[in-house]
Amino acid sequence: MSADGLIVVDKPAGMTSHDVVARIRRLAKTRRVGHGGTLDPMATGVLIIGVNRATRLLTYVIGARKSYSATIRLGQSTITDDAEGEVTASASASAVTDQAIRDGLARQTGEIDQVPSAVSAIKINGQRAYKRVRDGETVDLPARRVTVYALDILDIRHSGDLVDVDVEVTCSSGTYIRAIARDLGTALGVGGHLTALRRTAVGEMTLAEAVTLEQLEQKAPDVVGLPLAEAARQAFPQRTATADEARVLSHGGPLTAVGIDGPYAVFDPAGQVLAIVSESDGRARAEIVLAPAV
Repeated sequence: MSADGLIVVDKPAGMTSHDVVARIRRLAKTRRVGHGGTLDPMATGVLIIGVNRATRLLTYVIGARKSYSATIRLGQSTITDDAEGEVTASASASAVTDQAIRDGLARQTGEIDQVPSAVSAIKINGQRAYKRVRDGETVDLPARRVTVYALDILDIRHSGDLVDVDVEVTCSSGTYIRAIARDLGTALGVGGHLTALRRTAVGEMTLAEAVTLEQLEQKAPDVVGLPLAEAARQAFPQRTATADEARVLSHGGPLTAVGIDGPYAVFDPAGQVLAIVSESDGRARAEIVLAPAV
């Protein structure tokens, strides 16, 4: 059986996140593979893959803040809010000033109520929104409160009726960068969509440690990048348990709280991760137990 751990994949364009999972299942020779947050087929960059017991860490990965680099094109709207969808409207953006662009993006910084893109994986009455749109339905999704921690403009390029804006974004889980492009275009009255999107970080895991699928092919079946204990150390605050505490925790029992803001990882004296815990009422209780069955 392949090892337990997380893989930081540099996802190529043209693949779905599920395509990447299917490829790694084949390479690792295990069905216990999942991903920590969908990337659109057009997007590239950091996709966190969990293998075997590390799939239990993915719920925390999904909730981590994300960072992206992206290019917004003003002057065209598309059905998907990105370059994969057909253009639904065009308007000259030649008169849009750089200051207007800066002001428009500044209004999308901080805590905002954002309407997700209609062509998204959000479920409506059990069916994905993108499926309803492709079936010809009009989809109205409710706004969600998200946080855009940083939205920096790197470059603004004017070309005829179009304007391309390169940005870097750090945001909370659930933020749609496509929606930022759409809403900027709407606010400026010219329409907008994404032409490029690259995820550069998920929590503390970045492109610097990412590997390509081609590199993983060369390692198969030993494809895990971050072994389980190392992944937990990178993703969480940590505490080392005594041998007695390790025994209690590995059987699901509580430990005495020590005042660490959770969730955090608890390790045994040998450095193996036992559980992810959180503290309340003077006790540290396991949210998930990672100690292998004995």
